[in-house]
Amino acid sequence: MATTVVVVSYRPGEWLEPCLRSVVDQANRVVLVDNGSQESRASDIGRQAGAVVVRSPVNLGFAPGVNAGALLAKGDLLALLNDDARAMPGWLSSAERLLADPTVAAVAPKLVFAARYREVAFPDEEWHAPGDPRPLGRQVRSVQVGGTEVLAASTGPGLHRLESGKEGDRWRWTAGHRPWYVPLPERDVGAKVMVDGEEAPPGPVVRLVNGAGAWLDKRGYAGDIGSGAPDDGRFDQPADRFALSGAALVTRLSTWKRLGPFAARYFAYYEDIDWCWRARLSGMRLVYDPRATVEHRGSTSSGGEHQPMVRVMSERNRTLTMVRNGPSRLVVKALRDRWCNGPDEGVRAGVAAQLPWALATRTAMSRRWAVGPEDIWRTWAGRDLAWPDGPAGEAAFV
Repeated sequence: MATTVVVVSYRPGEWLEPCLRSVVDQANRVVLVDNGSQESRASDIGRQAGAVVVRSPVNLGFAPGVNAGALLAKGDLLALLNDDARAMPGWLSSAERLLADPTVAAVAPKLVFAARYREVAFPDEEWHAPGDPRPLGRQVRSVQVGGTEVLAASTGPGLHRLESGKEGDRWRWTAGHRPWYVPLPERDVGAKVMVDGEEAPPGPVVRLVNGAGAWLDKRGYAGDIGSGAPDDGRFDQPADRFALSGAALVTRLSTWKRLGPFAARYFAYYEDIDWCWRARLSGMRLVYDPRATVEHRGSTSSGGEHQPMVRVMSERNRTLTMVRNGPSRLVVKALRDRWCNGPDEGVRAGVAAQLPWALATRTAMSRRWAVGPEDIWRTWAGRDLAWPDGPAGEAAFV
């Protein structure tokens, strides 16, 4: 089957050229959407790599950018690839085999982080602070590799989210003895890891999973299955998933046209979850394919989840996604919770501005639903939320 790959780039870095080079020989057509890059840098890189280039003078957002690129797609299959991702050989051919099944709406590979990580684990007993259900170990205020602070970039089941104090100090609690992972310099995977000024206990260097499909919890939040776990075989089985990441998604062009493009009003975040939810409501399947692999740097354009703009858009779009696709009783609950409980920082105003559109599009889309929202919710909400979080097996060592 003939395939078009769409790549959207706003702040191109050293990662864009390897991204495009990884697919020019796999695809029949590569479309690079220059989403307002400074001095048209993305356009220049795209042309040099042999891509068809379409340029916007301003940043349209990821969702509208993908939609603009998809308008130039030709052939049977449409693939989306983040500009900071690199597809391994066989990504598209593997997806093509699965998409021969007309019940499959889209396929996504195993996403792995491009960096190598050092596993860290302390032999701490778990304890619980009053009113805090989290298992706690120690409070970590600094993680350094080669003199560079990487506390925020560290990941894994053994670390809780970054917290901040009134004086601007930051820390993360460990989750008892569970392992966590520290990113290493590309050219020095043997670099010393220092935790609060002391050398960390010895541990293996591993590759980590970025995502093996997406889960949906009973609040309507979605996230990456397996994120931060070592790539040691525990996510090597193909499976149906509730949703798939738009970082490396492959669908039939006919399916894209039938379901409609990404929700352009989202700008960025949750547009892939919304699209996959629509596919589920249409009665189609979404398949995770670990036989194909894509390396992903992650958050190179937005700066990641700690950025205020990212949090606001994610919270707004999560609520809008529930309004457009969720069971009616939970739509009411989601809106009530949003207005009463927050978080806010402009989220309520964003939801209010888009709510008429979200309700109108829900009504229009519901005429084409083959499966009811309650059935989708009963099947998928709360599923795939947990996975093995033990230390890396030998298959993960690099």
